Amino acid sequence: MHDRENCNIGQNVVISPDVKLGRNVKVQNNVSIYTGVECEDDVFLGPSMVFTNVINPRSAVVRRGEYLRTLVKTGASIGANATIVCGHDIGRFAFIGAGAVVTKEVPDYALVVGNPARQTGWMSEFGHKLKFDAKGEATCQESGQVYVLKNGKVARRDAGSGPA
Repeated sequence: MHDRENCNIGQNVVISPDVKLGRNVKVQNNVSIYTGVECEDDVFLGPSMVFTNVINPRSAVVRRGEYLRTLVKTGASIGANATIVCGHDIGRFAFIGAGAVVTKEVPDYALVVGNPARQTGWMSEFGHKLKFDAKGEATCQESGQVYVLKNGKVARRDAGSGPA
């Protein structure tokens, strides 16, 4: 892993020890990335979004070393003011809406919004909502990439190149 290569880090950002950031991660202003968080390549962290790393914090109880891992997979976007409760991975190219509170794992390409976050659809790698036809296929309006929905999971039909 090429830690932090070509990353864009905003103002008032805290990156704790042992955090891993892949290539081309964009961290907007006022984000704290705590120990236990790993972001793969091409992740977007919106302004003032929040990661937690202890599931049951108490001021008077020392829980250092009890951090739960959170993996944000390739291409995922997390909107402004969203909260990711630790221990829940964010899938490839998932899209977390502004202000969402994620309390469970988010599948690849899923669009989740609200508090608690719930899935309301699917997103393309270029960030457009996918509309699936009766055959379970959808085409991204910008890239022309075709996606297939099967057994509650989305995958890109052509595993070629992603966004330029």
